[in-house]
Amino acid sequence: MITLPDFSKSRVLVVGDVMLDSYWHGSTTRISPEAPVPVVLVQNQEVRVGGAGNVAVNGACLGAQVDLLGLVGEDGAATQLEQLLQQHKVTSSLHRVQGGQTINKLRVFSRHQQLIRLDFEDHFPAWEPGLLLECFKRVAKTAQAAIFSDYAKGALRGVQTLIAHARSLQLPVIIDPKGNDFEPYRGATLLTPNLSELEAVVGHCSCEEDITTRAEKLRQSLGLHALLVTRSEQGMSLFVENQPPLRLPTKAREVFDVTGAGDTVVAVIGAGLASGIPLVDAVKLANVAAGIVVGKMGTAAVSPEELHAALI
Repeated sequence: MITLPDFSKSRVLVVGDVMLDSYWHGSTTRISPEAPVPVVLVQNQEVRVGGAGNVAVNGACLGAQVDLLGLVGEDGAATQLEQLLQQHKVTSSLHRVQGGQTINKLRVFSRHQQLIRLDFEDHFPAWEPGLLLECFKRVAKTAQAAIFSDYAKGALRGVQTLIAHARSLQLPVIIDPKGNDFEPYRGATLLTPNLSELEAVVGHCSCEEDITTRAEKLRQSLGLHALLVTRSEQGMSLFVENQPPLRLPTKAREVFDVTGAGDTVVAVIGAGLASGIPLVDAVKLANVAAGIVVGKMGTAAVSPEELHAALI
């Protein structure tokens, strides 16, 4: 039986690609005369914090003290993000990059079906990674765990130096990775790829034995303490140094939307480690939290009350 820790005593530092998730909802009753596409009469607009920001919000919703570092543009979307983060009691240091564009994902829905997604981003080509490092050094002094949320949008181009500094402070480092090269994440405490992301690095895994062998080999080669492979409806597989693999079945009762589930996983693990519980217990809690959040639409968070109810 897992005991829910007191997250309020934990302080987590989240760094990564912050984005605004916009949702437009409306009715569709006709096809456009201009092209064979539906016409949506927009009746409701909603904005939420996405990407690394969603990780931070998830941590704050658990009751943890959360600091967030990231990049935004000099635009209205950046202001919206700052206001939303303040509402969620996240302490944010969002660097406004001159000439940059805040990452914004606009989704259009009709009758609960997503019709299209429009992405606005520029990857901040003129950004100097060393500027983020200086801010990271200052904030990391009071943190108990560091989470890096990488969406390959530019904020974590200098991730290796951030990892090195966090480890010099003996902070556990949890990374939600991106891409087909995990070498930049060398030396992290925990890496959390989904199965597709793992296969992009180690090759196709045709069976359970393949996953175990290749995941463990990757963990060792990158000098990681642990590797967590999230596997959608098949749950999670955890590979920890000097321990047998741990397979956790999914706790989802109903899967409505998997958007942001990975954000919830790393947030719960980070807050759990920061509150002093063992890694395996933190991962088990994250598995329960993921089962809750996929039953919600869009980027969402899990409360301690929901977690407690699910553990009973």
